[in-house]
Amino acid sequence: MNAFLYAWRSLWRNRRRTLITLTAIALSIMLVQAFHNLAVGAYARMIDDGVRAGSGHLAVYRHGYLESREENLGFSPANLAAQIRAIPGVTKVLPRVYLPALAQSSHDSRGILLIGVEPEAELTVNPFLKGLSADAMLRDIDGRDAVIGKRLLDDLKLAVGRKLVVTAQHRDGTLHSELLRVRGVVSTGMPDIDGSLLMVGRQRAALLTGMQDDIHELAIILNDSDEEAFVAAAITPLLHDRPELAAVSWEKAMPNLANAIKLDYASQKFIFVIILLIVTIGVVNTLLMSVMERLREFGVVLALGSSPGRLRRLVLIEALLLGMVAAVAGCVLGALATWYLVDIGIDLKRFIPETLEFGGVVFDPVLRAAWDLAWMAKIALYVVGLTLLAALYPAIKAGRITPVEAMRHH
Repeated sequence: MNAFLYAWRSLWRNRRRTLITLTAIALSIMLVQAFHNLAVGAYARMIDDGVRAGSGHLAVYRHGYLESREENLGFSPANLAAQIRAIPGVTKVLPRVYLPALAQSSHDSRGILLIGVEPEAELTVNPFLKGLSADAMLRDIDGRDAVIGKRLLDDLKLAVGRKLVVTAQHRDGTLHSELLRVRGVVSTGMPDIDGSLLMVGRQRAALLTGMQDDIHELAIILNDSDEEAFVAAAITPLLHDRPELAAVSWEKAMPNLANAIKLDYASQKFIFVIILLIVTIGVVNTLLMSVMERLREFGVVLALGSSPGRLRRLVLIEALLLGMVAAVAGCVLGALATWYLVDIGIDLKRFIPETLEFGGVVFDPVLRAAWDLAWMAKIALYVVGLTLLAALYPAIKAGRITPVEAMRHH
């Protein structure tokens, strides 16, 4: 206890230097914690929006479809959708058909991606459709209603209520056409999607290619992304008798989004390392200066019979106290910053266009954090350990002092 008291008093001999070092460490912890939590919240929102518009948290495909996107690699969902829907944690199961096609109006034609969906289920899940009223949505799975991207609508010089013809290749090699009527218009903010999206009921899409009731994708939306492993394990037995099918995670089905998140977080980790390196330099400077200022004092202590090992322990105790106080202060500041970012967030609307795209996903430009308490505690303990590591050189320096050299120091 005497050693801790002595170390505590020694820290405050130069109050200004200690306060500057404590503030630097605490602010570094706060910044690392707050920006990590902001990233966790932003990534979670991106993933949620991405999987709802895309493949789902999990998706079932026929082997080879993800790699080739060949429209003949469909499969019959049979009772698989109902079985998956019964698994705890599953919110929606969305059968979808994807077809390359040609859309024609009386003015122009464009290559499109025709998506066949189940309207009622998609309207409650798909963020692309959240701005549509009930009157603008598809009415059934085999009707001639179409929801079209805003840019495609303009390119074809169409309007709501106008007709267009969609042509696709049938499985027998011939071209089949369907007459559709524009019922709703979506604007996602992504030019590629707005210029090629045409959504119809999945049975109407299947008629074009003779797929009957086959689909290309069975997208599975979960209550919580943390349940992904549990649901994936529950789906595996359901596919035992259908070896041609496989359930994959959103990371594999949507590699652009997954890789964009990994790259972004890797760059953040690099920034975190730089911040912690600055903290280390500050701790080394503080403790080394403290040792150099007390050379005569250490010489007297050694002359009275104290061992060099005790001096090294005293310096390490000072570092431990410095790190622990800074960690507590940093966690308090980090919690306050995270609370603000969770409740209010950072509004980027003034600095970016109306829509913000990341990894092929449009998301809300108001970024909000999410709590990651385990990581916050981990980084605080890591900084305490880093402080002790940074104190090794000053501690070794203190242990090498000889009484004669120390007494000569002024």
